[in-house]
Amino acid sequence: MDIFSVLMLIGGLSFFLFGMKVMSKSLERIAGGRLEAMLQTVTNNRWLSLVLGIVITIAMQSSSASTVMLVGLVNSGIMQLGQTISVIFGANIGTTLTAWILSLSGIESDNIWVQMLKPENFSPIVAFIGVILVMFCKNDQKQSIGNVCVGFGVLMYGMTMMSDAVSPVADLPEFAEMLVKFENPLVGLLIGTLFTAVIQSSAATVAILLALSISGGITVGIALPIILGLNIGTCATSLISSIGTNVNARRVAVVHVTIKIIGALLFLVVIFIMKYVFRAALLDRPVSAAGIAMLHSAFNIVITVILMPFDKQLVALVQRMVPDKSGSHALAAEEVLHLDERLLRSPSVAIRECNNATIQMATLARASISYAQQLFDGYSAATEELVRQTEDELDICEDKLGTYLVKLSARGLSQRDSKTISKMLHVISDFERLGDYAVDLQKVAKEMHVKNIRFDRSDMDVLVKALGEILDMTMDCYARDDFDEAARVEPLEQVIDGLVNRIRSKQIDQLQQGSSTIEMGFILSDLLTSYERISDHCSNVAVAVIEVEHGSFDTHKYLNGVKFGSSEFKTIYEAYEEKYRLTGE
Repeated sequence: MDIFSVLMLIGGLSFFLFGMKVMSKSLERIAGGRLEAMLQTVTNNRWLSLVLGIVITIAMQSSSASTVMLVGLVNSGIMQLGQTISVIFGANIGTTLTAWILSLSGIESDNIWVQMLKPENFSPIVAFIGVILVMFCKNDQKQSIGNVCVGFGVLMYGMTMMSDAVSPVADLPEFAEMLVKFENPLVGLLIGTLFTAVIQSSAATVAILLALSISGGITVGIALPIILGLNIGTCATSLISSIGTNVNARRVAVVHVTIKIIGALLFLVVIFIMKYVFRAALLDRPVSAAGIAMLHSAFNIVITVILMPFDKQLVALVQRMVPDKSGSHALAAEEVLHLDERLLRSPSVAIRECNNATIQMATLARASISYAQQLFDGYSAATEELVRQTEDELDICEDKLGTYLVKLSARGLSQRDSKTISKMLHVISDFERLGDYAVDLQKVAKEMHVKNIRFDRSDMDVLVKALGEILDMTMDCYARDDFDEAARVEPLEQVIDGLVNRIRSKQIDQLQQGSSTIEMGFILSDLLTSYERISDHCSNVAVAVIEVEHGSFDTHKYLNGVKFGSSEFKTIYEAYEEKYRLTGE
């Protein structure tokens, strides 16, 4: 085996890892919002969570990616440690599918149709179909499918290169001498662990092991400890990702590696008994590619059967291993909104959590207006503090969420996910501005309180009721993505504009007649301006909800379209105009 064979092995490994990454990322894009929707079904039902872990890992083609995602979700407070245990077991089983697909390379037959089952034979066709889809299809979903096909073709090309690189070694005496060292199970375990930890891909380690098995010379006794080791080594990714996270997120990574270590120790005991007590001939038998896949699956299925009933004990063990030194109820003051950057590795999940955070902003914005309105009924320092505190929280949310969304937009996203991000980037500034106007209302209420100013509230009460309805409708249409309700916001906004103009005209008349003071006029003007601006921002949010479906955010074009020439708009407008009439109209 010369230097060129080594280079071919390295090149094959590089192609394999690159193809695996392209395929897994594209599969996740195809899954889109369905991935995070499945995650929300995680409950205390361990069997449902187990199946969920299997499905998600098959979709992502990486147990490490699934576990890193769990670390991020726990760190964000979205999931609890106990809910992740069964998902991790499922992820361990789901990742073995890759080995079974690769093991088809070991098929031997003269029948052309049987030969076509070998991945290296049909992967060029798959890759060609993928290139056609990528080059000639404009549909984002079809392009993602094409990337999956191309990624699979590159992956299998790398697998073939590795097999060709190691095929000459089977007849070398040096190779036989090296394998003798691997007959010590501890050596095999250590090599499998270290190699997988370095390249952070258990699939790549399995691929090399499969290539060696096809070349001959690999026995069950050599392969099994390496498989145990690669299962431990694959935990390196989640351990690294847990650095800097909260205590529960670190526990997710630790419970992952603990499960693998306990399983490996149990299997090592069995191997030592078979090897040194019973001298079992099974360990000395050559192992095929299918045998490698079977051993890989058997290890993960067996440890799941053994350890899964003790999930509560595993949680207790990890809690002792990773104690919470800061106190279970400690929460930093700045943690108004936490979006874990580890979720950026799974854009569809990150987008879902950003949307939840945006809904959280909407709830805060609505609350800030409610707090401000309470001050007109009875001023209190505590409510004033609530208004200002909520406005500060909205500022923090906009800053954190906006920064996170910009980072997320740089990832490979589907067209729908890109539209969703654009919608969120548009509306978070509107929600933040609602907090600013709540503070403006608070200032007006304080001035009225200090100066003991009162005025006839009959007209203003009508306006406030209309404002409450448009706020509730706006928050609801955004939270539920309800286009029909969003379409009702703009007609009500126009009615509010009309109310503001008529109340302002009445105030001018009162000033001219001397029945109102200039000071009162300034206060009413500030109130009306704030109310009008609040309804304008509600309109902006509703437009964003509607326009995301059309792929553009041309607000003026949309508003002109619904105001002029829309019979539906006219009907809704007239209904609201009738509902909100001023006194004497």
